[in-house]
Amino acid sequence: MYKILKTEGRAKRAVFYTPHGTVQTPVFMNVGTCAAIKGALSSEDLERVNCQIELSNTYHLHVRPGDQVIKDLGGLHKFMSWNGPILTDSGGFQVFSLSSLRQITEEGVTFSSHVDGRKIFMGPEESIDIQSNLGSTVAMAFDECAHALSDREYIQSSVGRTSRWLARCLTRIQELNNQSRTLNKKQMLFGINQGGVFEDIRQNHAEELASMDLDGYAIGGLAVGETAEEMYRILEVVTPILPNDKPTYLMGVGTPSNLLEAVSRGVDFFDCVLPARNGRHGHVYTKKGKLNILNARYERDDLPIDAECDCPVCLRHTRAYIRHLFKAKEMLAMRLCVMHNLYYYNKLMGDIRVALDENRFEKFKSNTLTGFES
Repeated sequence: MYKILKTEGRAKRAVFYTPHGTVQTPVFMNVGTCAAIKGALSSEDLERVNCQIELSNTYHLHVRPGDQVIKDLGGLHKFMSWNGPILTDSGGFQVFSLSSLRQITEEGVTFSSHVDGRKIFMGPEESIDIQSNLGSTVAMAFDECAHALSDREYIQSSVGRTSRWLARCLTRIQELNNQSRTLNKKQMLFGINQGGVFEDIRQNHAEELASMDLDGYAIGGLAVGETAEEMYRILEVVTPILPNDKPTYLMGVGTPSNLLEAVSRGVDFFDCVLPARNGRHGHVYTKKGKLNILNARYERDDLPIDAECDCPVCLRHTRAYIRHLFKAKEMLAMRLCVMHNLYYYNKLMGDIRVALDENRFEKFKSNTLTGFES
C-alpha cells in the first residue's frame, strides 16, 4: 500500500508499505547489483548509512550464483542478510545493453552470458520466475530498454512489445504468488513506461499502463543519451498520467540535481550506481559540490570530506588520510568514499522529505542547487 502524506506542487511525500517494512518516500534505492554494494559495503553498512530499500539485479544473480541457488538458501534477504525491502531490476537493461550478443523475438531475448559466453534465453516469464526465486519485495516487469535517441519507428515497435511483455509478467506473477513453494507470496510488480523522447508515445504508453492494476509505475529508458532537459520534459508529460496513488520510479537516475528536479515533477523512487561508482574513484559529494579527493591540494588537509556531514566516515577520518589510502592502493579508500556518498544520498532524500513535511520543498531545492556542481 502507498499512502500520500503531503504534496507540494507535483512533489509527493508518501509512505510505501511492504511485506518487508515501510519505505518513506521520496527515496533513493542503494544499488547492490550482485547482492553487494561495490566498494566492500555490507548489509550492516547499509543500515549505518540509513538505506531504506536495496536494489539487486535479476540478470546478474541469474548468471552467478544462480537464482535457484539463492532460493534454496532461503531467498535474497537471507542470502545477503538484509531485512529491509528489496527491489529487483528485471534484467532488461542489462540484456539490451549486450547489443552485440543478443537476438530479440516476440517470445523474449536470446543472449550470451558476459561471464562465460553460454547462451541464455530470457522472456517475461523467465524474468518473473527468477525474481520470484529471489523472493524480492518488488519485481520489475521485463521490458525492452531501447536507446532514448532511437528512431520513432523502432521506439513505437519496442513500446508495443514492452506492453505485451508486461501483460505476460502480470499473469505470471499472479500465478506464482498463488503457489505454495513461492518464497514471497506478496511479491509486487512495477510496470515500466518507455517511449524514448517522443512525448506522444510516452503519453500513450503511460495511459496504457495506468489502466492496469499495478503496484507501482516506473519510467525507464532515460539518462541513456538524451539531455537532462529532454529527460525533465518527458517527466513533465508522463507523471501527470500515471496513477497518483501509486509509487512513481525513475530508473537509473541520477545526480543530486536530477533527484531534486525529478521530485518536483512527481517522482518518488530513484536508483543509480553513480554515488558508489564515483566513490570508488575518489569523487565524493559535499553540500558545496563534488570534490576529487585525489587532488594534491588534499595531501595535508585535516578536515573531513564534508565538515557539515555526520556520517561514520566524516566523524572519524580526514581528507589527507583517505587520499593517502588511494595513493597506497588500499581497499579501505574505496570503502570509506562509497560509504560517505551513499550516506550523502540517503541524507539528501531525508532532507527532501523533511522539506516536504514542512511545506518548503521548492525553497530547499533552490537553496541546495545554488552553487552546487553535480
